[in-house]
Amino acid sequence: MSILNVEHLTHGFGDRAIFQDVSFRLLKGEHIGLIGANGEGKSTFMNMITGHLQPDEGKVEWAKKVRVGYLDQHTVLTKGVTIQDVLKSAFSFLFQMEEQMNEICDKMGEADENTMNTMLEELGTIQDLLMAHDFYVIDSKVEEVARALGLTEIGLLKDVTELSGGQRTKVLLGKLLLEKPDILLLDEPTNYLDVQHIEWLKRYLQEYENAFILISHDIPFLNSVINIIYHMENQCLDRYVGDYDKFQEVYAVKRAQLEAAYKRQQQEIAELEDFVARNKARVSTRNMAMSRQKKLDKMDVIELAKDKPKPEFQFMEARTAGKIIIETRDLVIGYDEPLSKPLNFMMERGEKVVLAGANGIGKTTLLKSILGLVPSLGGESELGDYLSIGYFEQEMTPGNTTTCIEEIWKEFPSYTQYQVRSALARCGLTTNHIESQVRVLSGGEQAKVRLCKLLNRESNVLLLDEPTNHLDVEAKEELKRALKEYRGSILLICHEPEFYEGLATRVLDCRDWALRLS
Repeated sequence: MSILNVEHLTHGFGDRAIFQDVSFRLLKGEHIGLIGANGEGKSTFMNMITGHLQPDEGKVEWAKKVRVGYLDQHTVLTKGVTIQDVLKSAFSFLFQMEEQMNEICDKMGEADENTMNTMLEELGTIQDLLMAHDFYVIDSKVEEVARALGLTEIGLLKDVTELSGGQRTKVLLGKLLLEKPDILLLDEPTNYLDVQHIEWLKRYLQEYENAFILISHDIPFLNSVINIIYHMENQCLDRYVGDYDKFQEVYAVKRAQLEAAYKRQQQEIAELEDFVARNKARVSTRNMAMSRQKKLDKMDVIELAKDKPKPEFQFMEARTAGKIIIETRDLVIGYDEPLSKPLNFMMERGEKVVLAGANGIGKTTLLKSILGLVPSLGGESELGDYLSIGYFEQEMTPGNTTTCIEEIWKEFPSYTQYQVRSALARCGLTTNHIESQVRVLSGGEQAKVRLCKLLNRESNVLLLDEPTNHLDVEAKEELKRALKEYRGSILLICHEPEFYEGLATRVLDCRDWALRLS
């Protein structure tokens, strides 16, 4: 049974086409992985099927009475609202039913016999629905999901605007799972999640009976939960049965066959054109030449998709730093209250250190305290001699209206336009992306713009806060290669063991000094 039908979808932004005559259907029980390079339109597609965006052409049709749950990374959380409030809002439709039930009860005293029977029937229906959706055990359900996602340790009465990126994702995910929708739409749910909670989500999705559509660049996670792949590339959407590894296998064969057919056809076209050119002027061979020309005119010409620019990351290196890069002595990090025990940590030249551990325990705060962006609550942090530091933040400032070119020019005013464009192209961005405003780019494309700034400034120390979030598979592989080749020192926050395996010289478990273990 088809739950969602998308037919002849066409959409673009300005002169940049995203989809061209795309069709898609979602069947009961399908676990779909929606994949494609950064900027191919995966999040745009999600926004269209949820009704947040209207396509230029085509239609989106859901089956009747289907409840859709969407995990959107860009959901705005209101100040003054607690974690518990957000989780309980998953049941808002049930509270409305309860109000409806109370209104019916209030009117019963004045009802005649026929109306009373109708009311009792309606009450019974509402009561059954409330029971089916666990209305009378809401508090324990909220508690159960909150505990599984590590939210009880943060405190359910905490204001949601004070949460870290990972904690925020957990709250939105918790609300979505409590809603028990018929369909789950998940846009990069593992971004900011730590290993323990990625594992929990993996088990949840493996046992999930209903259908879901998942966007993720975390291939081990994707492989473990999906059974259908939809691949988005060059304004098209193609379906493959199996996991990501099976898709790669079939895609490689399909591409090789297309390239072979293209070469054969190009050779045939060249031969036909040559024959026409040599024989169209002769009376004796003119008819044969016209016959060949007709064949050329009717030919369905095979076109190969243009190769997307591949990212090429190469960090510029400054002079050698001193022996000690960073040293902390009884450093206590935090804002209004401490996040850590007194922390004594030393990093020497050439080390590539990974900070691992759950969200919200202070990894980002530690980086900012080391850089002096957040004042410490006690102790001290000392940077070594001759340091040229490159810092990659988790997110770009929201609402940025500058174009990519302007964004790089602000950092490097001496660059010519050619140099700016070349720098962005080396990061895997096309001309259309380069001329677009940063805010309309996908998360992965924005990350590439931020990496571009880092790559073009000499450094001997890199402080990287979740640089792999949003990056597609190709860009992640290239970033790992570049970091392995980098001769400077690296302090890296990352929740993907596959990324830092073979790169890190040391992995620090931040739970050893954290006061919160959420």
